[in-house]
Amino acid sequence: MDAATVEVLTRRWIERVVVGMNLCPFAKAVMVKNQARIVVSDASTEDALLHTLGEELLHLRDTPASDVDTTLIVHPEVLTDFYDYNDFLGEADALLDSLGLSGDIQVASFHPDYQFADAALDDASNNTNRAPFPILHLLREDSVTRAVDAYPQPDAIIDRNIATMTELGNAGFDALMASLKDPG
Repeated sequence: MDAATVEVLTRRWIERVVVGMNLCPFAKAVMVKNQARIVVSDASTEDALLHTLGEELLHLRDTPASDVDTTLIVHPEVLTDFYDYNDFLGEADALLDSLGLSGDIQVASFHPDYQFADAALDDASNNTNRAPFPILHLLREDSVTRAVDAYPQPDAIIDRNIATMTELGNAGFDALMASLKDPG
C-alpha cells in the first residue's frame, strides 16, 4: 500500500473512530487546528523505525505546539506482530530518555492487534487502541496535562471508551474499520 493511501486511511480512522466515537475528547481540537502531523514511515526494520522515531521526537521538540502539537508515526511495514511492537515500546522509551525528552514527550501505542495485558484477544476493550496500522503517537506532556486539567472527570474516559467498544462489539468495530476504505 502506498504512503498516500496509508495516510488517508489513518486520517479516516482518526475522524471516524478516534474523534467520531469521541474516544479521545482532545483530538478534535488538534485536528481542526491542523496541529497533528502524520508521518508514514517506509521503515522495514526496527532500526530504521527507531531512526525515524528519533527524527520525529526532535522535530516535535523543535517545533512550536501551535504548529505541531502531536505526531503520529504510521509504520505499516515493520512491527506488524503486536508482541514485537509491544517489545519495541521499551526501545522507544529508552530513546526518549537518551534524548532527554522523558517528561516532555510520551509515546502512546496503537496497533491493529492491540491487546491489553489483562484482556483476552477477543475482548472488545482492546479496540480502544486498535488502528488500521501500527502507530507510535507522540504527545507533548504539557499539552496532555492542560487537556486533562480542563476536562471534567478525565478518569472516566477509559471506562467510557471500554463501554463504547463493548456496546459496539467486535463485529461492529470490524465493520467500522472496514468502512475506512470507503471514502464516503
